Parts: sequence; C-alpha cells; structure tokens
Amino acid sequence: MRSGPVVDGRVGVFRRYWRSFRDPDLAGWKKGLRALVGLSVLALIPTLALVIYILTLIPSTPTALELGRAAEARPSIVLAAGGEKLTQFEDPFHEWVPLDSIPPHVIHALLATEDRAFYEHNGIHLRRTVAAVYRTILGDTQGGSTLTQQLASNLFPEEIGSQGFVERKLKKMIAALKIEGRHTKRAILEAYLNTVPFIYTANGIERAARTYFGKPASQLSIAEGATLVGMLKGTMYYDPVRYPERARQRRNLVLGLMVEEAYLSSAEAARLQATALGLRFQRLPGHESLAPHFTAAVRARVEAWARARGLILERDGLVIRTTLDLPLQREAEAAVRAQGDRLQAIADVEWSRRGMPSLSGGPDAYVRYRDRIEPFGYFWRSRGSVVERHARRSAAFDRLLDSGLAEAEALDSLVRNDAFMDSLRAVATRLEAGFTALDPKTGDVKAYVGSRDFSVDEYDHVSVARRQPGSTFKPFVYAAALQRGYSPLDRITDQAVAVDLGNGQTWRPTNSGSISGADLTLADALAYSKNTITVQLMDEIGPGRVALVARQMGITESDLDLVPSLALGTSPVTLLEMVSAYGTIANQGQRHAPRLVTRIESATGVVLETFGSRGTQVLTRREAQTLTDMLRGVVDRGTGRGIRSWGVTGDVAGKTGTTQRNADGWFLLMHPRLVMGAWVGFNDQQITFRSNYWGQGAHNALFVVGDFFGDVEPRFGDVRFPDPPRYRQPFDDESYADSILTALDAYFERDSVGEPDPAMIQPVELGEGGSDEMLARPEEERPDLRPLPARERPRDRNAREDDFMSAEEMLGIDEGDDGDG
Repeated sequence: MRSGPVVDGRVGVFRRYWRSFRDPDLAGWKKGLRALVGLSVLALIPTLALVIYILTLIPSTPTALELGRAAEARPSIVLAAGGEKLTQFEDPFHEWVPLDSIPPHVIHALLATEDRAFYEHNGIHLRRTVAAVYRTILGDTQGGSTLTQQLASNLFPEEIGSQGFVERKLKKMIAALKIEGRHTKRAILEAYLNTVPFIYTANGIERAARTYFGKPASQLSIAEGATLVGMLKGTMYYDPVRYPERARQRRNLVLGLMVEEAYLSSAEAARLQATALGLRFQRLPGHESLAPHFTAAVRARVEAWARARGLILERDGLVIRTTLDLPLQREAEAAVRAQGDRLQAIADVEWSRRGMPSLSGGPDAYVRYRDRIEPFGYFWRSRGSVVERHARRSAAFDRLLDSGLAEAEALDSLVRNDAFMDSLRAVATRLEAGFTALDPKTGDVKAYVGSRDFSVDEYDHVSVARRQPGSTFKPFVYAAALQRGYSPLDRITDQAVAVDLGNGQTWRPTNSGSISGADLTLADALAYSKNTITVQLMDEIGPGRVALVARQMGITESDLDLVPSLALGTSPVTLLEMVSAYGTIANQGQRHAPRLVTRIESATGVVLETFGSRGTQVLTRREAQTLTDMLRGVVDRGTGRGIRSWGVTGDVAGKTGTTQRNADGWFLLMHPRLVMGAWVGFNDQQITFRSNYWGQGAHNALFVVGDFFGDVEPRFGDVRFPDPPRYRQPFDDESYADSILTALDAYFERDSVGEPDPAMIQPVELGEGGSDEMLARPEEERPDLRPLPARERPRDRNAREDDFMSAEEMLGIDEGDDGDG
C-alpha cells in the first residue's frame, strides 16, 4: 500500500496530518480541534499573502498630505512669439478658503451624499469595504470610497493610478489611513472641499461657487450648495450649464438625502426643490489659454526643466517665451473648426440610415441635410458591442462602481439612461482633427491645434496621439532609395507583389485601383501613391534602413516595426513627428527638432535659459531637392492636387495619406518657409467615414490644410524651392512608347466632368454579421495627366461645389484604404 510522497525518507507533513484523522484511536474532540487548526492555517495563507501585497504597496502610496494653505503664488506666464500673453500657469489650490468660511449646509450636503459615516471611520468604511471585497470575489467590482480616499485620489491621481480595481482601492485605503492618522476630520474636510475638481477649470468649492453662481463659497445658499455637491457624482454629466434639468434633479436628490440625515426639514426641502437653479455662470479669468493644446505641451516640456532647478511653475513667476505665431494660430483654429464641422456633417449623414446615397453638391449639401437625419443612427443600431464598450470606458461607469453598483448593474443603468446614451454617442462619433505648422529652417512651431475644441476634447492629436500615417510615410522609403543611388527616373513595374512573411504566411499588398502592369518612374509611383512599387523598393532596401532614415529625418519618439508593411505607414506616429520630418525635406535635408520654447526668464527679467535651434544634415542637398521635386508631383498631378482648389498658387509639395478602413486621413504640405500637416479621424478607430471617397486624406485632411494655407500663403511671399538636380535616363523606345500610350489612354478614357460616379462611393449594406466592408472600391485608377486648370481663390472658407465633387479632379486619382494615397 502506498504511503504517499516521501522527502528524505520522511512522509510529508501535510500528508501525516491528514492521515492522523483516520486514526481510530483518536478522540472525536481531538479530531475537531485538529480540523479547526487546519482550517485556520489554510485561512492564514491568503491572509499573509494579502498582508505582504499591501506591504509592497505602501512605499508607492503618497506620504501624509501637507494640508495647510497653499503658499502665495506668482503664476508663470506664457508669451507668444509676438509678445502676446497666451496663458498663465496658476496653482489650482490658490483660492483656498478655510472651513469656517464654508457654510455648514454645504458640508451637510457633502456628508449626506458622499460619506454619511465620515466621523465614525478612520478613512475606511468597513461595511462598504467588506461588501466590495465580497462582490469582487464573485466577479463584480464595487465601490466604497470614503471622502478621505477620494481626497487621496484627487491630490495624487498618478500615484493612486486608474488601472487595476484591487490595487487602486488598496492604495486609496493606505493613503486614507495615513491621512487620518495625521490630520483632524476638519482638516480633511477643508482639504477635500478646496481640492475637489469641477469642470471649466474650477478646482475647489471657492472657484466652483464663483464659476456657477458668481459669488464666493461663503455666500452659497442651501440649494446652490446642493447643486455643486450633486455635481461630484459626475461633473460633466450633471453640468448645470449644459444639462440644467439633469442637474436640477440631482440637486433635489441631494436635498432629499439631507432630510434623511436630519440636516434639513421636509418642508424646507420641498420648497427648495421647487426653485430654479439660479445660475450666474462665468468662466474665471486667468486659466484659459489662447492656444490650450500648445500651452499644455509647453508646460509638459518646461515642468521637468523647472523641477530640476527647484522651481515651481505655479509659484515662481517665470516668463516663458514661445515660438507660437498667434495670427497663424487663429487661422489654424478657424480652419480646423470650419472644416471639422463640415466633415462631421458628412460622417453624420453617411451613417444615418441603411442605404444612404451619396449627395451631390459637396460638403455643404451634407451640412444642409444633417437636420433631416439622426446622426450615426444606422451605425449605432448595427453595432451594439461598440455601445457597450464605450459605456464601460466612461467616467460615469466608474462613478457608478464607486457608488456601490456591480458592473452588470452599472452597465444596465447607463444603457437605460437615454440622456447618458445620447451624450455617449455624440462623444464617440465626434470627428476629431489635429493641425500643426512649423518653420523648416528653425523647427519653430508656429501653429498648434490639438483638437476641434479643447473644451470638448482635451486629447492632443498633434504630439500625444499616435496614428498610422498611411502613405505619408512613403517619402522615407524613397529617401532611402535615393541614398542607395536610385533616380526618380528609374522604372519599376506596377505588378502584383507577394511578400513572404515566414511561417507560411504571404502578404499581397494592392493599389487602390487596378495593377496596371506598366513600368512607372519612381517619381510617378510616388505621385500616384503606388503601393506595389513602394513595397518592391522596401524589399530592395530593407525595413531597417528605411526606419533609420525616418528616425534621422524626425520620427524620433514613436516605435517603428521593422516589417515590410512599414513602407505603407503601419507604425503609429504623431503628427508633430511627421511635420518635423517633412521639414527636413523642405530645409534641404537639414533637420531641426521641433522647438516650442525659445527662452525662460525669472520674474525680474533675468534670462535663466535660452533654447537654441541646431540643425543636423541628414540628407544631402541633392537628395532633399530630388525628393522635394518628387513630392511636387503629388500636388501637381497626383493625389494631392486638390490643394490648388483652395487658392494655393505657390511652389509647394506634399503627400496625402489614408489608412485601412479610412480610420485616418492625412495631408502634409511643404512650402519653403512653412511646413504644415493635418490629421482627421475619430478617437475610436473602429468608427470611420463610411465611404472610401470621404475617408481619403485628399478629401478630408487636405481640406484643413487648404483652408489654412489658402488664407495665409500671401504672407510668405513668392519664394520657390531650389531647382531639382538633373537626371539623365538612357532612351528606351519601348518604355517611352508605353508611357505615351498610358498617358493617352488616361486622357481619352476619362469620365465626363461632374459629380463623382455614385457607384464609386455608394455605401454597401452591412450583412447580418455587421461586416466592416463599407463601400465598393473603384475598379481602376485613372490618373489625370493634364495640367490642373487655374481656379479662382475661394472667397470664404467653403470652397466651391465643383472644387470637391468633380469626378475628373477628385476621383481620377484614387487613394486606397490600404495606406494608398
């Protein structure tokens, strides 16, 4: 008979313990005692593990808070290149008010709503915490945060973190115990009320009172205090400015909770519940910025510099001089706003219903039609999983978890809330854009627009967001080819390509249109954005060399995957990196890193630091001039020639870009004195333009750049890039004849001028499975080899109808959803 595992000749301790229960001579009470001891040991193991885990978290949690009043601050100011004040960096706790200045009814409303047992616990509400642990074990997460824990989160968001429910809750509990062990309940209440964040840059009860009611916190009425406290469940969702009825209902709920806690009589609550909100809303001066995304980027760069020198931006009164050109910034913001609104209308209408036809008349036709449809109605009806995913990502979902609801209950509550779902859908399907422009000779950033509206979307689509650049990445492949000795007149066959990826996998890139089989020059291949030829070049040069060239030219922050598809722009990058890299081309191959700040001075005018602009030659002048001329072809005869319809008449070069499923639209434009670029898309990459036509960078991002540069081009004068080097190609009568025949075929087989062929942009119905195939692709590519006719400059920001919808000029050269164009 087996006796179990033996270690060094001895039976294991746990097996001996188990066998002792089978001893017939052992008394029953002894067996019970041994069982109790065994269970205690088993329970002790996870307890010890939890204790050890908590001990490892303690060093990473904040130290006990210094809750005294914030020191007197001298805010640092940020100046544009012309000396205009852009903003100032103020201490968010600067308007600290003592607890004695806050009316008791505001405190009562807070305690009744957020933490009824505040005076009874030591920072941890034991009953709610046990309930949260129990529900977590069952698979659901549940809240239980006390005011002290919320204070820790408000002041130390990075240290507490936002990922990992258990770790976040434990860190908040540890921080709360530290706070409670050192400070009184009054001090904790005072700190909470002075640091709790509201929206509209109102931090703390004092700024909130002045923002919403035009009075100091000391003068808040019972109803006004209840309104502000009610907002804490969701400051944006219960914003009384945008959603007054929602805020009023929440205020009335807070008043009812005050009755339950005997802070208010039923009669008084009923009287107050019948009153209006009585808002006197005003944004407080000093916090707003004339270029909010730009100044946020400046702050991110300057803070580390200041910290290393023991300086505090909010208190030491620094003068930060920047490169921003305020007149150009205003033009850029106007272009992003105007074209963003028009492109939003297109997306709204395209996704409004099943079988929505294309509209003639350009973007303005979609703007006029938008009032007649439910924006993105068909999209949301056919994509239930997207709705749930966005609901789970929302701040409202997190707040419901913190309030005590399980995940399933919180999700169900949100989905059944029509007002919330309307708001969620509007945010998720909001088209976004980014734009920036810089001086290629210095790297000075002249304009910087991170989104359509900073107050709606603070996410920076210039230097923070990373998106696939599509065909705008192709110039790096051609730059590497020029370094290898290729000529723009060298020819490569436009043919089917099969790239062996290993493991039995093969990648077969295609063009947006048909594969012609013709021998094209590299100049034409780039102008018409031929994927097949670019991939063949990549195969000859190698991804490693192309990535190195891209890094030398300006892609310095983003990771580049060394795979064949890198040639078509599959590695995400930032818009600022791309514009900087194109600046290298425009500046004769000399790279200047983007510069936002030129000088920092003390409050007394002493220069503390000067930030220079040092150039590095990464391409030869011949290579840069050749590549510039090749990119001229893009705007003269290729995918970017629509830029001329915006009144741009000077010597410019550029490149369009579109990624798979139209998730990203790009356009970059180079002028000898200014290089600029725009990105257009949705924050959620599963939400895209429905049609290939409007999803192309030539028909969305190009509009933003065209609107901007069409207005400001006269400011930069009539300057030209240097003439390109001359290349000699041996005469090949067969290739020459083939190119002539190709040009003649393209010229005489064109469609008549007018609106785009509906068959080319007609939406394809989604199948029952919700296929992502939106539209039929064009059957063939018909490049227009004729000179672009001169056009009058648009009189306003809305270019003429035929500037957008001419099949001749806008559909004759197709971009693809595989990074083509």
